[in-house]
Amino acid sequence: MMRGAVRRLVPAALAAVVLTGCSSESDGGGAADRPTAVRSAEAGADKAADKAVAKGGSVGGSGSDCALPISFDLAADWKPEAVTVDPGSEFDELLAKQGPVTLVCEIDAKPAGNIGFLRVWAGDASNSTARQVLEAFIADDETAGKITYKETEAGALTATEAGYTVNVEPLDESKTERAFAVTTPDGPVVVHLGGMDTQEHEEMLPAYELAKKTLKLG
Repeated sequence: MMRGAVRRLVPAALAAVVLTGCSSESDGGGAADRPTAVRSAEAGADKAADKAVAKGGSVGGSGSDCALPISFDLAADWKPEAVTVDPGSEFDELLAKQGPVTLVCEIDAKPAGNIGFLRVWAGDASNSTARQVLEAFIADDETAGKITYKETEAGALTATEAGYTVNVEPLDESKTERAFAVTTPDGPVVVHLGGMDTQEHEEMLPAYELAKKTLKLG
């Protein structure tokens, strides 16, 4: 089974339960709708950048739930939790690694009323640029498509950001996702926002934009 598909078995199964019996249409759609999904995500990101979001602490600094080479502010009620990986385990091979980075922190949106996570991935120090790291991260998800990259800033750091779609195989749908990458003296970091579907993703974008705007080293 492809890594990208494995990573989405749990959220996809949850989506199937939530959507069963609902009369409203999914925001995902099939492969033919991917350009529309990408445009929708970009429009949602533009709105999110201007939307106020209540802050609820930070993650990555001294005494944080996740030890990270960066830190950033959290939206209110989002709950961070460090991810512990046993080298060589099935979780390590299938879920915890993507491209050159390893999952180190999951920030859960459910307490804030959404289904999804802001995930932080970190890698070993290297000469790779943020763009190279992000490209390798997305390339390791074989369900990813319609990728748009741009150079941007995350706090005071130079960053590369990507918006893209992924195919949710059990539901035969696509949904939008977004990620940005930065490099630090301790190695690259990728901050990724998924979501149960495109609607959930767009509703969580203010938290993602807050993380990007307030990111700093240490």
